[in-house]
Amino acid sequence: MQKIKSFEVDHTKLDVGMYISRVDDDIATYDIRMVKPNTPPFLENSGLHTFEHLFATYVRNSKFSKNIVYAGPMGCRTGFYFLTRRMSHEDSINLVKQTMDFIANFDGEIPGASEKECGNYLDHNLKLAKLYAQKMSLVLKNWNAEDLEYNK
Repeated sequence: MQKIKSFEVDHTKLDVGMYISRVDDDIATYDIRMVKPNTPPFLENSGLHTFEHLFATYVRNSKFSKNIVYAGPMGCRTGFYFLTRRMSHEDSINLVKQTMDFIANFDGEIPGASEKECGNYLDHNLKLAKLYAQKMSLVLKNWNAEDLEYNK
């Protein structure tokens, strides 16, 4: 079997940030790396889960809602994948920055976190999700399209 593209990235050199993982036709896959690979502590499931609910809700309700393909966590618990269609890299970066601000300042009921709406509704932690977003806001503060390459 061929090695998939994400396994070809040298994770020993990868740092926290937002990167282009791949582009397939009009779909861009971004790697939102929130923890340096193989460097604990990793994102905790409860905070990761809440972050996912808030991230997905925000981007799918933004002015780019029709351009959002997917937003979800990496199994290694070091970040998220974010897939967009027909969006510029600058718009994608700005949307992620806005999303981090939204999560960092969110107060209220977590969207989709009831037993009826969620497959693991008891495993949420808003405080952790907000902390993750606050840290990423600092990382992405001056991020631009030139920073999206894995190996600068």
